[in-house]
Amino acid sequence: MFDFETELKNLPSNPGVYLMHNSDGEIIYVGKAKVLKNRVRQYFQNSQNHTAKVRAMVSNIAYFEYIITDTETEALVLECNLIKKHRPKYNILLKDDKHYPYLKVTMNEEYPRVFQVRRLSRDGAKYYGPYVCGSVIKSTLELIQKFFKPPKCHRRFPEDIRKGRPCLNYHINACIAPCTGRVSKEEYREVFKEICKFLDGNHKELLSDLKKKMSEASHNLEFERAASLRDKINAIEEIEKNQKAINANHQTDSDVVAIARENSITFCEVFFVRGGKVIGRESYRLDNGQNSSNEEIITDFIKQFYQDSDYVPPTILTQFEIEDKDAIEKWLSDRAHRHIRFVVPVRGEKAQMVKMVEKNAQKALENHKIKVLKAREKNTVLDNLKELLGMADIPHRIEAYDISNIQGADNVGGMVVFDNGQAAKRKYRIFKIKSFEGADDYAAMSEVIYRRFKHAMDEEEAIKNGTMKSSDAKFLPRPDLILLDGGKGHLSTISELMDMMEIDIPVFGMVKNDKHRTRGLIGKAGEIEISPASAAFKLITNIQDEVHNTAISYHRKLHGKISSELDKIPGIGEKRRKSLLTEFGSVDKIKEAQISDLQQAEGMTYAAAENVYNYFHSKGN
Repeated sequence: MFDFETELKNLPSNPGVYLMHNSDGEIIYVGKAKVLKNRVRQYFQNSQNHTAKVRAMVSNIAYFEYIITDTETEALVLECNLIKKHRPKYNILLKDDKHYPYLKVTMNEEYPRVFQVRRLSRDGAKYYGPYVCGSVIKSTLELIQKFFKPPKCHRRFPEDIRKGRPCLNYHINACIAPCTGRVSKEEYREVFKEICKFLDGNHKELLSDLKKKMSEASHNLEFERAASLRDKINAIEEIEKNQKAINANHQTDSDVVAIARENSITFCEVFFVRGGKVIGRESYRLDNGQNSSNEEIITDFIKQFYQDSDYVPPTILTQFEIEDKDAIEKWLSDRAHRHIRFVVPVRGEKAQMVKMVEKNAQKALENHKIKVLKAREKNTVLDNLKELLGMADIPHRIEAYDISNIQGADNVGGMVVFDNGQAAKRKYRIFKIKSFEGADDYAAMSEVIYRRFKHAMDEEEAIKNGTMKSSDAKFLPRPDLILLDGGKGHLSTISELMDMMEIDIPVFGMVKNDKHRTRGLIGKAGEIEISPASAAFKLITNIQDEVHNTAISYHRKLHGKISSELDKIPGIGEKRRKSLLTEFGSVDKIKEAQISDLQQAEGMTYAAAENVYNYFHSKGN
């Protein structure tokens, strides 16, 4: 039994981190303290002065432990690492963890290179970014390649100069080709100095030259070339707006942070200002903040956001004052090797910028609320569907099945999954029918359902035995409702199979009208009337269309592979290919057939039959 009174008396006066545990041993809160003795004791004294969040947390504490550090800064770093590792229930948690790409130019090397990286290093190279939009960094690299033609190959210089032949890029004038030995080291480095100028934003001369060439091309009626030059100009101008080089001494670099909150959900918006221009923005969701102050929320966000950040600007503008300001500034300054300061602007342009970021955070929160409302609407639809079908529980996971073939050839089955009314495409499964050949939709559907639940049973057994993690299962969980693209015959066959397998899951058929449109559902008691104007009917229609398209798309893909095999045979065109597949049902059967049998297919001659036989019986086929 944990003795709180004794443990509280023995708390040290050092800085450190404390961890609160519940009765199951789970870490429910991590905090840091300048003086552990004073900070931890506060939780167990004067409970009426605590916030609702602290009271709820304290009521769940079964025991606590602590880690002593040498300094408050060390405690801050350790606190951030432990929160990230354990994600405690009562800590405010950042839902996203993003690293933005940069362009790296290795001017610290004798023969520089340019490429994309995700992390900054203090290695003497030049870094440009961050590029919040992935398409911008891609187009930037493409433009560098077009304008300056640096090597793209993996050769190392100067070791590989005059070793081997130059690659294709040299012959199509897409590389300066230092491997040929015709480019001196000074000339090579000059190219990369120009690349750095380009990335620094010194584009005026280049833009002027391109505009002049575009005007000349247009004057000479070379409209295609003029359009290409126009696109290059637009791309460079776009880059000029969207990226700047990181300059530690450039005091116009800053981040602007503001929040918008409602109940337990908080959205935090960050604008990235580089070289005096907004180059990008990101929105983040924070949970567990319902009983925390604005200052607490923005402080916890700052600690988690900058914990792994590659670049911290000299100034961070915030909507509210942050707690432990001195400790956090020292921590970030040590990491960045320069002074970092937090500012809460009261007036002027900076205050207006914070207001603008706050409006964006509010918009992100509103969009989230709309998304939640739509999800609730979906749950209402599922609740209505549950009532219509007389089910005991809401069908959160719905699986639908369909079979596709051409006159019995190349039978395939499709399975689609809808989670809470939304298509879960990653959970879709496709099956190639193996147990028979020919046209038998009932047998094909039975095979698909059997294999689906056999896989589920095997996975359940493996999880029970500890040979598989539940997260690796591909056929779990089991569905709450099964829908079949078919009528009474499909329903009867599959219901009988489910009884044999002792699986108790509601099964219904999705029937269509004479125009091959969704009509409704059919169960053991007969057809169920569903209003075509209802949301439940629209969901069923969507599911039926989705499973049909999934099955037929797989069939076309499979049939395309088979067709391409038969198309290789001389004398076999589209008509004979279809005739053979109709007659024999599959390519495997065609392979086994004799020439006399192949001749029996409509439109086949002896010569064509001989070609087919020889193709499949020749060496290597």
